[in-house]
Amino acid sequence: MVMRSASRLARLPNYRAPRIIVSKESKAPSQNTVSYARADYSSGRSSRKDRPQDEEAPKTNWRTGIYKFIEGSATALGSIFMLGLAGYSYHAYYKAHVLRKMENAFAVGYSSLELAALSRHINPNSPHSNLNAVEFTDNDWVPRSEQAIIDSIVDGTVQGQYHLITGEKGTGKTSMLLKAMRRIGGEGTALLEAHGDPEIFRVRLGKALDFEFHEDYVGSLLSFKGPRDTTALLDIERAFNKMEKIALKRKEQVGKPLVLIITGAHLVRDDEDGQDLLELVQQRAELWAASHLVTVVFVSDDYWTQERLMWQATRLRVTTVHDVPKDTAMAALQRFRATKFGEDVPSPVLEQVYDKIGGRLSFLSRVAKSDDMIRAANIICEREKRWLLSHYWILGKDLDPGGETQQDLSSAAMLLAKALVDKEREMKRTGTYNGRLPQIPIHEAQQIMTNSSWIKEHEHNNIFTINSDGMVQADSVAMQHAMREICDWPGFDEHLQATLDRLDEIESLQRTREITLKDLQEKGEYRAVISKGDGGAPAQVVSIKLSPVKAENPEADI
Repeated sequence: MVMRSASRLARLPNYRAPRIIVSKESKAPSQNTVSYARADYSSGRSSRKDRPQDEEAPKTNWRTGIYKFIEGSATALGSIFMLGLAGYSYHAYYKAHVLRKMENAFAVGYSSLELAALSRHINPNSPHSNLNAVEFTDNDWVPRSEQAIIDSIVDGTVQGQYHLITGEKGTGKTSMLLKAMRRIGGEGTALLEAHGDPEIFRVRLGKALDFEFHEDYVGSLLSFKGPRDTTALLDIERAFNKMEKIALKRKEQVGKPLVLIITGAHLVRDDEDGQDLLELVQQRAELWAASHLVTVVFVSDDYWTQERLMWQATRLRVTTVHDVPKDTAMAALQRFRATKFGEDVPSPVLEQVYDKIGGRLSFLSRVAKSDDMIRAANIICEREKRWLLSHYWILGKDLDPGGETQQDLSSAAMLLAKALVDKEREMKRTGTYNGRLPQIPIHEAQQIMTNSSWIKEHEHNNIFTINSDGMVQADSVAMQHAMREICDWPGFDEHLQATLDRLDEIESLQRTREITLKDLQEKGEYRAVISKGDGGAPAQVVSIKLSPVKAENPEADI
């Protein structure tokens, strides 16, 4: 039956061969298993349906490519957008984080540098963090008249100015600033110590402001050169820009300016780099003082800092810290010895101590804590004398020509020291001496030294000092005592004059030129014309001729 039907179908014109599908569920078919053949009787209509599907295949591939392109573009744009959003978000967070760190630097508390500076006023057995437990009377036993001025500067009461606190080394400038900071808990203040190298100054400024200069730059993702690769002055400018934002915020909240204290400003070198650095800080100080944002306080031991700042200063206020007056120093010293040692020091001993070391706070502190005050004062005077002699002693007539430059400075120092000692003696002779050190105007000191630049080096080496009024004096009472002792040595004036004569001789030899005349034959002659060059005096003609040397007659003296 099945075979007959298949044969009939084979005679049809559009007949297609059937596809036989055989089930392979078992290797050997059983007797009960019947194999069915399924034929696909596809008519001519089914063949016509296959042809349009083959023609639409290129259109389907083209649409799929467009869809893939759009999908890839959207993915790339979305990735770039997310990357940009993440980078911008992090950049904004980083800037806010930098400002928070810098704001915390001016909050209540102290930086590591400030803690290290304040630690010298604390009992060594107490922890460094216990600053509030320190009693001022234990460390500040000498009253200072300048303390009230410095307190008003640090706590923000005095506004609209920036300040230069100047004075000799050891007068207590930094100690009074630290005491003022300690009274307000360090709020709104930052302290740093200057340095001659601008790179080190940059690092110390960043440490004081809690600003590390590591700016995260979005362009670094694309290997672009960022603002970190720059000079020290540009980094300092960036730090000041950040601090200005903190100052604006503090002015709105508190109404007081920030205080930036720069100690050791004289350590900045007096060269092109140092002058650029000082000029940068002063420009910002002028601007901030006018807008009541930041009060910059310079602390310097040398006169050249004031000389440089005064060049373009309009809001600068100079505060000079002097030695402690005689009555105040003697009373404080007597009170300290009675409190710590239970000793009632007589007035003659106090007079003798003050005549040797004066009112220099560092010397008074050293003498007050010693067992024998007279011996301690003598040691200080001897140390100052050896410092002067090791740097600027004169060598006399046996001076080697190679040491001319150093001896020029030494002879100038001794000439000025002799002038100060002579003036002191004249003041005592006329009855005008009031216990203060004799002073000479700076232009007269330069005239005595015969060079205007030497006085700066002597001041830097703590031999002389120049106050804010331009008066030159010995650096301390102990240094004046050393100068007086040296000038009283027997033969000092002759030794100084011999050194000056030797320097003139060496300078004359350097100006002298030796001329050697060769090939002067018999009856030869050289002629030289000497003219002064002023056009008024006539020229002089000098002739040099060759003549035989006359032999000496040894029998003539017989």
